[in-house]
Amino acid sequence: MKKGLGHLFALPRQKYEFIEKNSHLYSRERMCIVLGVSRSGYYKWRNRGESNRKKEEKILYSAIYDIYKESRSLYGSPRIHNGLSKRGIHCSRNRVARIMQKNGIRSKRSKGYKVTTDSKHKMPVSPNMLHRDFRTEKPNKVWVSDITYIDTCEGWLYLTTILDLYNREIVGYSSSNNLYASDTILRAFKEAGIRRKISSGLIFHSDRGSQYVSTAFREKLRHSGCLQSMSGRGNCYDNAVAESFFKTLKSELIYQEGKYKTRKEARMSIFEYIECYYNSKRAHSAIEYNTPREKLELYYKEMKQCA
Repeated sequence: MKKGLGHLFALPRQKYEFIEKNSHLYSRERMCIVLGVSRSGYYKWRNRGESNRKKEEKILYSAIYDIYKESRSLYGSPRIHNGLSKRGIHCSRNRVARIMQKNGIRSKRSKGYKVTTDSKHKMPVSPNMLHRDFRTEKPNKVWVSDITYIDTCEGWLYLTTILDLYNREIVGYSSSNNLYASDTILRAFKEAGIRRKISSGLIFHSDRGSQYVSTAFREKLRHSGCLQSMSGRGNCYDNAVAESFFKTLKSELIYQEGKYKTRKEARMSIFEYIECYYNSKRAHSAIEYNTPREKLELYYKEMKQCA
C-alpha cells in the first residue's frame, strides 16, 4: 500500500471507513500510518460504530420477534420483512433473514398435505370457467370451494370452505361428521350468503366432488343467480387456491397441534384460526402481503374515493 493516499479523503471518517473496508487486505496499523490517522482515533470510531449497529440490531430483532410470535411462529423472512415495513421499520429482506438465522428464528414447517376428493359418480359436471386464471377485479365475483378431512380421536371431521378469490378471505365454512351436501357445502354457502352479498353472475368454482354436483346444491346456485364451474377430471391444479388454503391450514395449525381428542376441540381450533388469524392477521403473498380483511378494506376505500 502506497503512501500519499491520505489526500483522497477529506474527512477522518472517510479514512476510517476505507480502513474498515480493506482490513482483509492490509493491516489496520499500516493503513492508519499511510492515511495519516491515529490508531486510537480509528479504534474509537470503530467501537462507537459497532455499538450503534448492535443497538440498531437489538431494536430490529425485538420487532422481528414480535411479528414472529404474532404469526404463531409461522412467518418466514418475506412476511416478517413486509410486517416491519408496515410498522415503518425499513431494512433489507436479507438483513431480516440474517438476524432470524443468527437467533434461531425459523418458520414452523410440517409434513405435506394430501388432497382427497370423492368424484366417483355419474352425475353431470359443469364446465371449467376459470381455466386456472385465479385473478379477479373485485369481491364477490369468483368464489372457490373445497372439502377436506381432519382426523380426531372420535373420527373424521369434514371441513368445507368457501374462499373469495379477490382477497383470499374465507367467507363461509362448515364442519360436519358426515359428507352429506346438506351438512357440508349447503351450510357453508348459507353462511357465505350471510356474510357477503351474493350477486347474480357470481362464479362458484369447485372440484367434481359429489356434494357439488348434488341436485340440492345446484338448485341453490341457480336460485342465487350463480354460475357453476368445475375442475377437470382428477386435476388438482384447476382448484389450486382452495386446496392451497387447506395446505396452509394443515401446515400451520392441524399438524402443529397433533391429533385432536374430540371433534368439538377441532372445531374450536379451526374457528379460532380462521376468524382470529387467517382472515384478519395473516399476510398473504398473492395480495401484496396484505391480510384478507386489509385487501377488502383497501378495495372499498378506493371505490369511495372514485365515487
